Amino acid sequence: MIDDNATVGVVVPMFNAERTIGATLASICRQSHQALDIIVVDDGSTDLSESIVTSHAAKDRRIRLIKQSNAGVAQARNSGAASTDAEFLAFVDADDLWAPSKIALQLRALQEGGSSAGLAYCWFAQIDEDGRVFSLYRPDADGRVLQRMCRMNFVGNGSSMLMRRSAFEQAGQFDPSLRARNAQGCEDLLMCLRIAESYEFRVVPQHLVGYRITNVNMSSDVIQMLRSCEIVLAEYREKYPQFGSDLDAHLVDMIHWLAIRALVGGRLFAAGDLLKRYFVLEPRTAISRLPNMIDMYCRARLVPRWVKIRVKRMRNKNAEFRRLYEETSW
Repeated sequence: MIDDNATVGVVVPMFNAERTIGATLASICRQSHQALDIIVVDDGSTDLSESIVTSHAAKDRRIRLIKQSNAGVAQARNSGAASTDAEFLAFVDADDLWAPSKIALQLRALQEGGSSAGLAYCWFAQIDEDGRVFSLYRPDADGRVLQRMCRMNFVGNGSSMLMRRSAFEQAGQFDPSLRARNAQGCEDLLMCLRIAESYEFRVVPQHLVGYRITNVNMSSDVIQMLRSCEIVLAEYREKYPQFGSDLDAHLVDMIHWLAIRALVGGRLFAAGDLLKRYFVLEPRTAISRLPNMIDMYCRARLVPRWVKIRVKRMRNKNAEFRRLYEETSW
C-alpha cells in the first residue's frame, strides 16, 4: 500500500557544524514530501550550531532540537530516532545536502517494495566544502544484497539511507560501541549489513545526495575509519565465512578510498601509509587505479592550487608523450 502522506523522521546528528548546518536544514525543508519530523541532535557542540538551528526552527515548526553530552554519531542518531514515532527513518549528516525529491522518491520505492524491503538508498555526488561536485557515484544493487554489501559499501554514506523503523530496530540501531573502541566511522556500513541480513534493498537511480568531503568531518580521520572498517568486516567474516573473499576485497577497496580521502584532505603521511599497504596487497590494481586517484585528487578543491598546476603540467607532458609514442613508427 502506498501512503504518500506517511511521516518520515529525519535525524540530523550535529557536532560543531556552524558552517554547514544551515544549508543542510534548508535542503531538508525543501523536500517535496512535506510530512517530516525533523530532529536535530546536538552532540555537545561548542560553536554557534545551536543558535542556527533555533533560528531555522522558528521558521519551520517541523524542526526540533534535542541536546546531549558528546557521545558520538551512533548515539546521536539513536537518540533522534527514539524521539519520533515515525514509521520511516532517514538520517543526514550536518554537512550533507539533499535534492528536493530525495525523500519522496525513496519512500515510494520502499513502499512499492512491500514489507520485505527494509532500506532504500540513492546515487550520490561527492562535494567539496563549497558544494562543488567532484565525483559521482551510481550504484545499482537491489533486492537481496548481503553478499554485495560484504563486497563493497555501495550505499556509500549515512545521508543516503531511508529505512523502515522495523528494520532499524531489528538491526539493533546504530552501534555506539565502535566509538568506545576508538573506531568510529563505519556505523553506516554496519547498519546496512545488519539490515541486509533480513531485508531487501531498493535503489533510486538518481543523484539525490551531496556527500560533503572536508578536512574536519569524521571521515577525514582515515586511520580511525580503517580501524572501524576492519572491526565491522571481521564480525561478518566470522558470521559468513563463505563471503571471505568478498570481505577481503572490500577491505582493499576501503584502503584505496581512504588513501584518496587522505590525499584530498592534505593528510599526506596517512595517505602514504595507506598507499604502501595498498601496493603490498594489490600491486597491479593499485598501479591501474593510480591515474584515477590523481584525477580525483586534482578535481577536489581541498587540494592547494599550486599542486593542481604542477599535476596538470605533469599530465599534459604525459599526454604529449603518449601522442608522440602513438604517432611514431619504429
